Amino acid sequence: MLPVKNDRGNVFGWCMYDWANSAYATTVLAGLLPVYFAEVVVGRGGVWIAGSHYSATSLWAFAVSAAALLAFLLAPVLGAIADFSNAKKRFLLTFAYTGSLFTILLYFCRSGDVLWTLLFFVIAQFGFISANVFYDAFLPQIVTADRLDRTSGRGYAYGYVGGGLQFAVAMGLIAGHEQLGMTQADAVRVGLILAGLWWAGFTLFTVRFLKEPKAASTLPPEYGVWRRVFACAAVGIERTIKTTRRVRHQRHLVLFLVAFMFYNDGIQTVIGMATIYGKEELELRTTDLMLTLLIIQVVAMVGALLFGWIAGWLGTKSTVMLTLALWSGVVVYAYFIHTVTEFFALGVVVGLVLGGSQALSRSLYSSMIPAEASAEFFGFYTVFSKFSAIWGPLAFGVIRKLSGSARSSIVSLIVFFLVGMILLHFVDERSTQKMENGK
Repeated sequence: MLPVKNDRGNVFGWCMYDWANSAYATTVLAGLLPVYFAEVVVGRGGVWIAGSHYSATSLWAFAVSAAALLAFLLAPVLGAIADFSNAKKRFLLTFAYTGSLFTILLYFCRSGDVLWTLLFFVIAQFGFISANVFYDAFLPQIVTADRLDRTSGRGYAYGYVGGGLQFAVAMGLIAGHEQLGMTQADAVRVGLILAGLWWAGFTLFTVRFLKEPKAASTLPPEYGVWRRVFACAAVGIERTIKTTRRVRHQRHLVLFLVAFMFYNDGIQTVIGMATIYGKEELELRTTDLMLTLLIIQVVAMVGALLFGWIAGWLGTKSTVMLTLALWSGVVVYAYFIHTVTEFFALGVVVGLVLGGSQALSRSLYSSMIPAEASAEFFGFYTVFSKFSAIWGPLAFGVIRKLSGSARSSIVSLIVFFLVGMILLHFVDERSTQKMENGK
């Protein structure tokens, strides 16, 4: 039976993937791995590579950029292939389980395993990013336009709760490592493997409940496996070129994507670099950093739902702009902080605006694209977001290396938020909707 829009089971299966993969986003990307990489794998003295000295912060920033570059190169073609071949769910699960596998493999990385840690992380991060292309693309296909904001916010709320619960388990493991007969480093490694298992295990709910609408085009049944692969790739590339031309003629859609590229750069860089900033620049204790991330998870769930409600009153675009003004304040405040109390306060504000800015950006874009080509258009969404995600962490790492301090790096991110907010102001999302409806 083909799914119908607003079906509870279908929406539940979709939301549960956010519950599943947020264990990686919270515990691995933002929580344990940056600190473990800085303290254990690299060490405080940094590392020499090809005759140049690098700090853990710089290497981590470059690794985040490398994963974003891979997604940037492949996302639009993958999205077009998924739309054509009725395989969004298959692609989602393939990348999800690839990412979870390499997350589990991080357990085997110890002191001095710099290149192995970076390699496993880049592959896991690429799997995480790529799976989200297809996850996001389901949104306009499973709910009607009037439920986009609420459903997008609900998905993020599921993610913040699921990620927060798994992270709380990891924190308990680290806090009680002596009673469990482990070193703190061993407890962190077990926390990483549990995050991978959580991601893989709860994705089974998506396997069970999420149904995919039938694609408008399918390949002839007599095609063999390899012929199908190459045919899908060829069609994917062809449709990517056509979509590029199609998007090019929709000025406000392009303007939104460029605006999103800028402000998402700032958001993703803050998320990816916050923990290692607190560890290396502010010299905070690992437990304080973990507690801050847990606070962010709890507050972000509230923020996603709160800003979804505000959007119903103020409008989606205006609410996104409000969150960007708050993000600008976040990075300015981060430049001046020194104490753990100030870092906790920063975490509360980050959590509040994080859920709202991400959920509403996704729903705003969903309202501007045709549902029948959602994976294809979300491929472009990922292209712009990941193209920006290449340069934010890269700039952060370069400024950190040249200046010797991450404070200059963090405050420089205000440029991305201000430019994104200005460009978003000129976006008329209704003109794009009218164009798609033929009006």
